[in-house]
Amino acid sequence: MKELVCNLHIHSTYSDGTGNYQTIANAALKNSVDVIIITDHNILVKGVEGYRSGFGKQVLMLTGEEVHDQSKDPQINHMLVLGANKEVAGFAYDPQLLIGEVEKAGGLTFLAHPFEFALPLFRETAISWESWDVEGFTGLELWNGLSELKTVIHTLADALYYGFMPELMAHAPLKQTLAKWDELLKSGKRMVAVGGSDAHSLHFRRGLFKKTIFPYTYHFSAINNHLLVPEFLTGDLEHDKSIIYQALRTGSSFVGYDLAASTKGFSFTIENESALYSMGDSVDITGGATIRILLPQFANIRLIHNGNVIHEQNSIDRLIYTISETGTYRVECSIHFMGKKRGWIYSNPIYTFNSKMRKLI
Repeated sequence: MKELVCNLHIHSTYSDGTGNYQTIANAALKNSVDVIIITDHNILVKGVEGYRSGFGKQVLMLTGEEVHDQSKDPQINHMLVLGANKEVAGFAYDPQLLIGEVEKAGGLTFLAHPFEFALPLFRETAISWESWDVEGFTGLELWNGLSELKTVIHTLADALYYGFMPELMAHAPLKQTLAKWDELLKSGKRMVAVGGSDAHSLHFRRGLFKKTIFPYTYHFSAINNHLLVPEFLTGDLEHDKSIIYQALRTGSSFVGYDLAASTKGFSFTIENESALYSMGDSVDITGGATIRILLPQFANIRLIHNGNVIHEQNSIDRLIYTISETGTYRVECSIHFMGKKRGWIYSNPIYTFNSKMRKLI
């Protein structure tokens, strides 16, 4: 399998971002991102998808949208819609209906910043996902590159500190989001996790002083999705879109915090008696199986089975572990960066089953 770096949940001047498409593409090119998916609020911009070149590189730019019911106060239940190729914002009043319409259009639905807290300092209300009774969505945004800001800012001094040094902000996905992901997985659902930048490239101005806060270049160097695909981008737009969305649909991917250190080359596989399987796959472990984890550099590894840590080891770059219990397995890795231990890699699950037990049911 080949690896593509994909950054998604990006806002442009079509909603509340400050950059046009070329500005955003240039920022992606500077950071060697392969794919960007722009998701402006409640608008699907058509006719702009394609390849942008510069700095001796190429990036594929795609568009989706971040949909929510604008009549609600507070404006809860934001959903990332990818690959639907049609405007669906009109269905936002009913999240279940929205999911169904996107599914009929062949698209994907991810619950955006499912736990998004208030920020009283700037009169920002909480805009979490609240309609947890919905079914059929593709997955959730495990790590949002802007939501975490609300958990670390308590004073104006905090805001200035992290605004001027954004590399100090990211620590890990919110515990509530990780717990909800495990809860959904344990219920038997296939649930894909993605990382989202929530990039706006905010402009800060006080008198003559002005600065761009959390610029696109920062976001594209930080929380990325690493997609495992059959081949590199070919230049055929429809073909390349199909392999990208298939990887996001199945969870053939992991979330990497590349600012701390490049996560390229991470591998998480399960091998049974007949074949090798990777993230997003389902594997029969009736006769037992072996997990193999490889890291690009030394870090801390946590192996998680059905929401519980079953093995944890620090300062290693590989792990081999034998399993026989069915369920979902996923991997979390952390690394020391800028004086603190920070989340680094979050794999999507590998789903396991026992074929003999299935026959008995």
